[in-house]
Amino acid sequence: MTDITAEVQIHPTAIVHPDAELGAGCSIGPYTIVEPNVTIGAGTEIASSALIGAHTRIGAECRIYHGAVVGSIPQDQKFIGEQSILEIGDRTSIREFTTLNRGTSALGKTVIGSDTLVMAYVHVAHDCVIGNRVILANGTQLGGHVEIEDFAITGGLVAVHQFVRIGRNAFISGGGMVTKDICPYFKYGHDPLKPVSLNTIGLKRCGFSDEAIRTLKLVYRLLHRSSLNISQAVKAVTAEVEQTDEVKYLLAFIEESALRSKRYGRGLTS
Repeated sequence: MTDITAEVQIHPTAIVHPDAELGAGCSIGPYTIVEPNVTIGAGTEIASSALIGAHTRIGAECRIYHGAVVGSIPQDQKFIGEQSILEIGDRTSIREFTTLNRGTSALGKTVIGSDTLVMAYVHVAHDCVIGNRVILANGTQLGGHVEIEDFAITGGLVAVHQFVRIGRNAFISGGGMVTKDICPYFKYGHDPLKPVSLNTIGLKRCGFSDEAIRTLKLVYRLLHRSSLNISQAVKAVTAEVEQTDEVKYLLAFIEESALRSKRYGRGLTS
């Protein structure tokens, strides 16, 4: 727990705008720049030579490492200087040389949740929404408007096309090119990328029961290891599988992906 009486520590070489709001126990390292209209939560530590761009909101007890660029303007030609922000939750780690852009008028913000790990050299583009307890491994590159739900993991050097949605508890192996939506609970690999199994280890680590995992394995087999197309498999899952909360969520995800494909041309990875 953060000591609310702890003093803020700012290295003499750091440049912190007087409008910035720093919570109790924050520390700002050498040669780091904190721009105007920034809020940093209690106990957050920012290392050396980082940039915290204007209109950034950082939660409590985060760790931002050397050379990170957090809250810079979008790399989007439609951006014309409109008001937008970057939000980061509590206890999230932003490793070396990451680049996190704030939003555009499309959403108004880029969001990274709590207890998330963003490893070195990751890029998160404008208007992305990243959930809680997500892991983005080294070199992951996200286009604009990407959504990544809670507990999802990307391996190193994964590239995600704009407007793609990645479901909760999904796992994508290193080097994957993600051009379409990724179903929750499944593991993806190979080139071109495709589903390879249920993300059993990840689900166990998140406390899923053996019964829930058995049910999701049956869903996976119907969707990806049968002769049925997606529409037929969805009907089979609806008719033959117990409609647990996880199954209902997965079916809703598939339905929403079909609707999104009409707008963004993404669809499901299969």
